[in-house]
Amino acid sequence: MNTQRKIGIIIDSLRQGTRQGIRTAKELGADGFQIYCTGGDMAPEAMAPSDRQDFKAFVKGLGLEISALCGDLGKGFLNAGTNREILPRYRQIIDLAVDLDVRIVTSHIGRLPADDKDPAWAIGLEALSDLGRYAEARGRVFAMETGPEEPIVLKRFLDAIDNKGVGVNYDPANLIMLGPFDHLGGVKVLANYIVHTHAKDGVCRMSAVSAAGLRAKAEYLEVPLGEGSVAFPHYLQALDAIGYAGYLTIEREVGADPVADIGAAVRYLRGHSAG
Repeated sequence: MNTQRKIGIIIDSLRQGTRQGIRTAKELGADGFQIYCTGGDMAPEAMAPSDRQDFKAFVKGLGLEISALCGDLGKGFLNAGTNREILPRYRQIIDLAVDLDVRIVTSHIGRLPADDKDPAWAIGLEALSDLGRYAEARGRVFAMETGPEEPIVLKRFLDAIDNKGVGVNYDPANLIMLGPFDHLGGVKVLANYIVHTHAKDGVCRMSAVSAAGLRAKAEYLEVPLGEGSVAFPHYLQALDAIGYAGYLTIEREVGADPVADIGAAVRYLRGHSAG
């Protein structure tokens, strides 16, 4: 077991607001946290230089660190018109990460087409290459979250980017819920790109099958960590095998008592052997 694993919590999952959520993350035994910065008091325009310094001091005073900023604007990067609107905003978020001494900003590409000749592929590649260069020049990594496509498709896309500023935020539950795809083998496939991970669990329920026997539609459900289809002992072992030393950041997007669920998730990860 890797006893040095860093455990984080997405503050927004606690539903307590920014500073109280961070205090609760400390009380639950986290080493750090990820936080959304797309609106509210953490948005770039809401944080003057003095606010940024004050926030860093607050986090440091609790003995925590910020594992990543979540900059997902919910629009993906596969539409040229939308990209013209959102890329300046993403640059502001990367600049905020610089000021807060955060190395990683996470987002979602959108559902990549399997065919790299699809026009959406080139549109996404141009946008992420641009943001990657911007991030790399500032010592940051813009990390794309796994889920809607097979890991090998995401790897082909990332391999085509001409800089080191784009990485992967690996979410094994997304691969199960939105596929299902191989959440264990995907770690090895994307090994060179993984800079951050989400600790979440879920199941995929087959709800319709085509005449050819292929999945036509699926329903998914997020469940408390340890109660779904993520094979955590093997998953943690796979992360150890690639030498991953970053955060396991707990995300809980549903549930009546997220604090209890997240507290249980912290205990699960602290006590669970990787093999």
